[in-house]
Amino acid sequence: MRDLKELTFHPNVTYIIGENGTGKSTLLEGIAIALGFNPEGGSRHYNFSNYHSHSDLHDFLTVTKGTRQMKDHYFFRAETFYNVATNIEEMDQEPTIGAKIIEGYGGISLHEQSHGEAFLAAFMNRFRGNGIYILDEPEAALSPIRQMSMLSRIHDLVHKGAQFIISTHSPIVMAYEDAKMVELTEDGMHETHLEETQHFKVMEQFFTNKQRMLYHLFHGD
Repeated sequence: MRDLKELTFHPNVTYIIGENGTGKSTLLEGIAIALGFNPEGGSRHYNFSNYHSHSDLHDFLTVTKGTRQMKDHYFFRAETFYNVATNIEEMDQEPTIGAKIIEGYGGISLHEQSHGEAFLAAFMNRFRGNGIYILDEPEAALSPIRQMSMLSRIHDLVHKGAQFIISTHSPIVMAYEDAKMVELTEDGMHETHLEETQHFKVMEQFFTNKQRMLYHLFHGD
């Protein structure tokens, strides 16, 4: 990312992809913090902190917004969503005259659901549309079927005015067509398409010639 000067986002969905360690999560984190989100995720009013591990990239980013006013905002981080769920439990224990926060997630404690069910509860219930949603590896706890459900939900929300910035390794999640895909490599950033990504090619090779792939994995040089 050292050569990053400007990055323009698609009005619907922008994918940030790349190998582990290329800076995807760091970039999304920097954008999210620059937009006023808590580094560990949640909506903008979340201000808890369990472990200070975020970089200072946000201090060097300028985020330019369009004229449309977003009414909903959420930063979803797979690795810290458990902390978000815990913070929701803590806030809901405080006296309030309104509905509990968990009602916005479907009304069932996120800790009482499986990891994947809790993820999907956020996507299906908490995301309402006309908002900006920054998702860091949202497929982490989702089965392939649930990833398809998530892709369908993204489509529904795009038609409700939502904009997504998504970091993912999943070719299924990457499959939304009306989108922009930016790959981070050692040589910098460049736009690409699903079928051109290493993620897609490796999965395609594995399932079209599994025995050959397994032979090279187990017996190759």
